[in-house]
Amino acid sequence: MLQLPKLTEKTFDLVDEMKIPATSYPLVLLPGFMLDETLWDEVVPLLQWEAPVHRLSLGPGTTTEEIARSVAAAAPERFVLVGFSLGGYIARKVAELFPERVVALVLVASSLESDTPERAKAKQDAIRALDPSTFRGLSTGSIAQSLHPDRRGDRELVTRIREMGRRLGYQAMVVQSGLRRDGIAAATLTCPTLVIGADRDALRSADETEKLAAAIPGAMLEMTKHSGHMLPLEQPHALAAIVKTWLDALEKLS
Repeated sequence: MLQLPKLTEKTFDLVDEMKIPATSYPLVLLPGFMLDETLWDEVVPLLQWEAPVHRLSLGPGTTTEEIARSVAAAAPERFVLVGFSLGGYIARKVAELFPERVVALVLVASSLESDTPERAKAKQDAIRALDPSTFRGLSTGSIAQSLHPDRRGDRELVTRIREMGRRLGYQAMVVQSGLRRDGIAAATLTCPTLVIGADRDALRSADETEKLAAAIPGAMLEMTKHSGHMLPLEQPHALAAIVKTWLDALEKLS
C-alpha cells in the first residue's frame, strides 16, 4: 500500500494543475542502459492509458543534456514521464530543463549516484575490450547479475535483454557507457514524483533508492518485492499497479 507524504501547502501546489485524470495526458517511457522500447511491452497494456503512449529511445545525443533535449523534441507538449535506470537520469534532466512540460515524473530503479572514477574506468576498459564487428549486446553474465536470483537462469529473459543491446549496437554502448550522471537536478524539481525500487536489485541498492526519493521535494517512495533491477520485465504487473495507484492518489488530492 502506498503511503502518502504529509500533506503540505507545497504538496497541493505540486498537484494543483492535475484537474483532469493523469492518464489523459500523453505518457512518455524511457528505457535504461542498452535497452530499447520493447522493455515496456508488458507494462503498457497493464497501465490502460487513455492518452497516447510514446516509447522513446535514449538518443540521439552524446551527453545527458543532449539526450534530454532529443526526448523533449520527440515528446508531446505536456506529458507524464517515466524513466527506468539510466532513463531515470535522463528523465530528471528533462524535468529540469522543461519543468512546464512534465506533469508528473516516475523514476524506476534509478539513483542519484554518479559513476566513481573506478567504475568509469571499468566501463571504458570493457569498451576497449569489445570488437565492434562482433558486438552482440551485453554479456549474459552481466545481464544475469541484474536479475532476481530466481531469474538468473531464465535463458529466455536473458536472451531478450541481450537482444535489445544487440539491436542498439556497439556505438550506443560507447555513448551510454560514457555518459556523465552528475549535475542533474533533484532538489529543484517541482513536479509530483514517484520513486520505485526493487528489494533484490543488485545494481541499485535500497539505500540509493531512498536517497533519491529524499532528495526530491514531495517525492513518494515505493519498494517492490521479488524483483531484481529489471522491474519492467520481472514484475510488470506490480510496476503498473504502483504507478496507477499513485496517479489515482494524485487525482484525489487535486
